[in-house]
Amino acid sequence: MGGSGVPVVVGLDNGGTSNNATVLTVDGRFLVDGLVESPSEVGTGPEAAIEALARAFDGVLALTGVPPELVRAVGLDTPGPASATGVISSRGSTNFSQPAWRGYDVRGALERRLGLPVVYHNDGNAAALYAHHAHFGAEAMRRSSVSAIVGTGLGGGVVEGGRVIAGAAGMAGELGHVHIPLTGLLAPDQPVPTCACGFAGDTESVASLTAIARNLLPYWLTRFPGHPLAAEPPARAAKLVRSYGERGDELAREIFTQQAMALGRLFTVAANFTDPHAYFVGGGVVEAASEFRDWFLATVREHTVLRAEQAAVATFALVPERDTAGARGVAIAALEALRGAPAPQPVIGD
Repeated sequence: MGGSGVPVVVGLDNGGTSNNATVLTVDGRFLVDGLVESPSEVGTGPEAAIEALARAFDGVLALTGVPPELVRAVGLDTPGPASATGVISSRGSTNFSQPAWRGYDVRGALERRLGLPVVYHNDGNAAALYAHHAHFGAEAMRRSSVSAIVGTGLGGGVVEGGRVIAGAAGMAGELGHVHIPLTGLLAPDQPVPTCACGFAGDTESVASLTAIARNLLPYWLTRFPGHPLAAEPPARAAKLVRSYGERGDELAREIFTQQAMALGRLFTVAANFTDPHAYFVGGGVVEAASEFRDWFLATVREHTVLRAEQAAVATFALVPERDTAGARGVAIAALEALRGAPAPQPVIGD
């Protein structure tokens, strides 16, 4: 596969248990169709994790037959919170729980280890970037999008002109912590949901796996006494809700209706703030049977309030190939950085 001598970039998607890697040629061809996984070692600490990323790098090159000298740059994503330059939050995170990770420059460490330029995004931004480019293709650099990635928490990203909006501190696109109106979303006696970040009534407090376990399922089990999920441990019960939803279970559909409504209200905020061309939904909530997936996306769309002019041009779609979206997204980011679009010049000089 790599015998053509075309330069490439490598995308590395770092997760709590596994790394996934891909290779993208400078003329825009992915050389890997599916997952190329290896252990991430993040629980062992930063040094072991950097070595694991280096092994993932070497492994995907060996698989594709690309010699190391043809690699021009590397894209890296990790779970957040982290800065725009890849410094893990000083408060730590779920995946980077050891004290040694707090304030650790994971991008810089990998760059030194590989001796190549490394471009960084958090995993939500990476998936959002891939969704954008996969959907728009040749028009990607002239389009905008907002993505919500529903997982343990709620990640996402804002893409404008084909590039992720990172923000001054790297915290742009933290859509899970945008507050949404709860009137009409919650049942009359349902408690206001709380988020692990300390907020009450943000999007993640409703639309995430953690929200199901912490806020939604405990309430709805009081409305459906005798439901089989009541007999399960809470963490396992939360993970089983989707399979019940796929089968049309009434309790599960109540939960996912609230999650879809929350995303619709989030996208309504986005419509009035960024006015994107497309709204993407990804994550475990849509890794489901087609009937459930289509119903969920349609419910999100139903609860997104757009003006007529916006509705005429907006698209609602799913993040494609979610398992590989992170690695592909940061590979795209690395390629764009390599191409080095010139920065605009200031209008007013010193």
